[in-house]
Amino acid sequence: MTAEREITAPVDLCLPDGRLNPAAVGWTRRPLHRSNLRGWGRAKRWEYWGIVTPSHIVGLVVSSLDYAGLHGVYVLDRSTGRERSEDVVTPLARGVRVPGHCGAGTASARGGGVTVELLRHPAGTTISAAAPGIGLQAEVPLPDGHESLGVVVPWSRRRFQYTVKDLGRPVRGLLTLGSLRFPIGGPDCFAVLDHGRGKWPYAVTWNWAAGCGPGRAVQLGGTWTDGTGSTENALFVDGRLHKIGDELTWTYDRADRLRPWRISGPRVEAGFHPFHERAARTGLGVVANETHQCFGRFTGRARTDDGTWVELDGLTGWAEEVRNRW
Repeated sequence: MTAEREITAPVDLCLPDGRLNPAAVGWTRRPLHRSNLRGWGRAKRWEYWGIVTPSHIVGLVVSSLDYAGLHGVYVLDRSTGRERSEDVVTPLARGVRVPGHCGAGTASARGGGVTVELLRHPAGTTISAAAPGIGLQAEVPLPDGHESLGVVVPWSRRRFQYTVKDLGRPVRGLLTLGSLRFPIGGPDCFAVLDHGRGKWPYAVTWNWAAGCGPGRAVQLGGTWTDGTGSTENALFVDGRLHKIGDELTWTYDRADRLRPWRISGPRVEAGFHPFHERAARTGLGVVANETHQCFGRFTGRARTDDGTWVELDGLTGWAEEVRNRW
């Protein structure tokens, strides 16, 4: 069992003066934090959905960085390795809307020929996206009793992040690429949500890995949480969250990220074997991003709260390294 504090009742993320609410520091099994961010300039708000099917991997993002908005659509054809990507930056986050609570409201962005809308409702989330040559309509149901990992990471009273990682959600719908149509649905299709609200330092690096399969999922993070007392690590078995409080060791080759990765700790012995790397760089003066997101398959094992080891073999997903100056 983790030593981190589990939060079981709704709580404000911030105090009235905009600083981190000490009562918000901890983790949850369902979204309970009200993201009442105050002030302007350092606040980051985003919704990212990743969808994995046997034929394609799709990424969608809606985000506001206060001084800019970023939204986009990414599609990988798993059989050919062909990528399609449309990203749009808007000054002062014009055309971007993000709700304060993870469990309700609509996130949307429009501009530059790209539209993304994420509509939450009691039964799940409806996803709509359009970009030149790309269309997506999908439903992501919320199964009864499904748990997600919510974590507040406290760098300081003025710099902090609330994240929700929601893994292994079923998904059905239709992906359109030009004149080709690809139905989405079945046990080998899943969706992952990364919901973020916080006030970040200027420069930061993070690792994130997410792998899913029928009845199992693993969520692993690192670097950005080191030394804070919070982690974003968890194992999910049949929709039930097993919180892992240990900081993990990430081992991979920055000269060749397609070589196998290893992520390890007292309750995690995971291998990750990439089959594709998505590399992206953005430079806008003092603002810059470098992303290396590798898609692949997991091996190894992770341990539940009662000490049972669960095999990770067969899980599909991604592992990434991201460096931001923002």
